[in-house]
Amino acid sequence: MIEIEHVTKRYETTTVVDDVSMTIEPGTITVVVGTSGSGKTTLLRMINRLVEPTSGIIRLDGADTRAIPAFRLRRRIGYAIQGHGLFPHRTVAQNIATVPVLLGWDRARIDARVRELLTLFQLDPEAFGPRFPHELSGGQQQRVGVARALAAAPNVLLMDEPFGALDPVIRAKAQDDLLAIQKQFGTTIVLVTHDMEEAFHLADRIAVMDKGRLVQYATPAEMLVRPATPFVETLIGTSERPFRMLSIETVGAAVEAGGAEGPALSSTLSQRDALAALLWSGRNALPVEGPGGEPLGHVSLEGLARRAARPR
Repeated sequence: MIEIEHVTKRYETTTVVDDVSMTIEPGTITVVVGTSGSGKTTLLRMINRLVEPTSGIIRLDGADTRAIPAFRLRRRIGYAIQGHGLFPHRTVAQNIATVPVLLGWDRARIDARVRELLTLFQLDPEAFGPRFPHELSGGQQQRVGVARALAAAPNVLLMDEPFGALDPVIRAKAQDDLLAIQKQFGTTIVLVTHDMEEAFHLADRIAVMDKGRLVQYATPAEMLVRPATPFVETLIGTSERPFRMLSIETVGAAVEAGGAEGPALSSTLSQRDALAALLWSGRNALPVEGPGGEPLGHVSLEGLARRAARPR
């Protein structure tokens, strides 16, 4: 758990983060959004003390982070940034092993962890371990950057625009990889982005920053239904709101009884993707199947339209 209490950061006469309080529950993904200069990256960096607060308290699992030596704190908290930040003169395996080496792990344990993470990120350890960062694609570099951040099995992972430099196809895959890995390890993730699509796709809760202040901290569904300020409403986008409503739930939650003709949709697909499939196929309904291929019912244009409508 991360507890942020009345945290402020000033640089001389400029207040960058202004009296922010929020609690981040363990095992969740919190996404911090806002325009450029809103204070979101500064807030993130105060969690691992890359930036020291001017005032206020940040607690990690109940312990005041000021009572923990900064270098020890940072070894407990994974950190991944845009452009991956890999050491160019170290191999992939050496990059991933950075924090375990600092923590004094023995060689066998380090090697096993590096292999485990490369395999998890679908990078063959024998092929990719000896390579250098410049020999990898952008998407591969980003995966290695996240693997390095996870190497010492931290309870907390901080991510600052981690997918911002990736093209849309690789970015979508990287986001899905992150969700799968977070589910597997139960890591508490705090991620900064300016991309609202990314925020609604990843977040359990979204924190909106505006001019250094936290203006709303809520689940994606709560934010869509009840934006706290006109700024939040603008950030969400009026025309996009119905589609964002559909993007935060799966087809499994929209299944209706009875069958339908056409290619079956997976129950794990987002309702937004189901709407796209229906429109593209020209059908009013399509069948839905579970993870094992078992028929569950169908999803319809009419049903999805009801779900996308503003709650009354």
